[in-house]
Amino acid sequence: MSERGVFIHETATVHSKARLDTQISIGPYCYVGEKVLLNKGTRLEAHVFITGKTEIGQNCVFSPFSSIGTEPQDVTYKEEETVTKIGDRNIFREFVTVNRGTIKGGGQTIIGNDNYFMAYAHVAHDCLVGNETIFTNGASLAGHVRVDDHVYISGFCGIHQFCRVGKYAFIGGYSVITQDVMPFSKVAGSRPALIYGLNAVGLRRKGFSRERINDLKEMFKIIFYSDLNTSQALERIDERFKFSEDKEEIIAFIDSSKRGILKKTGEAWETNLG
Repeated sequence: MSERGVFIHETATVHSKARLDTQISIGPYCYVGEKVLLNKGTRLEAHVFITGKTEIGQNCVFSPFSSIGTEPQDVTYKEEETVTKIGDRNIFREFVTVNRGTIKGGGQTIIGNDNYFMAYAHVAHDCLVGNETIFTNGASLAGHVRVDDHVYISGFCGIHQFCRVGKYAFIGGYSVITQDVMPFSKVAGSRPALIYGLNAVGLRRKGFSRERINDLKEMFKIIFYSDLNTSQALERIDERFKFSEDKEEIIAFIDSSKRGILKKTGEAWETNLG
């Protein structure tokens, strides 16, 4: 242990040019590359591999065999210097992999704060992950995926390149996502994945009021369970909910969607609205 509170196990390999803040712990058989920055309080338990131009925030925890900042799994990558940026208080469990960006995708893979990645989760090149998300075991993002704040991705889900998952969405286990997932929604399945209404349980756990949840239910009914097309549904929502931030979030999400929103509903739609 150094005077700055940095502990490096004798079996670890840490490049002399790696930048280590205070209160860092690097356990047995870890590897930290030349262009890595570890900020205050971050802990590498054992057999952790961090390489590339990678910046890790404060108080992150990396479990054994997690691999961070490695080359993108993209056949067009030609060893360009791209970046991985990770915020504060993130947890990466065993065998989690995070790849750095590609030049054609903007050059950065970015993860925000307070996220939890369970074993074998994967974040591919050029992805953008927000704050307070949960990736359960084996949840995987292909390249260029955006995951907004407070999203829950269940086990062994796969999300297609360039998709976006809106805030507070819940994705059920083994789902295959090939279109954008609406904010506040609950989706599951494959061939195709289906929307099963509002993520009401998750919203209640996040402190949403009954009134706010009821308004969102009405918006979802207009979008997904009426005879209106998407443009007409958004016009009706805009007229009916004049001062709703959630309405603005939904409208902006749909307007900016590039792959189209996942809109096909599952059975028992009405019972799953709440």
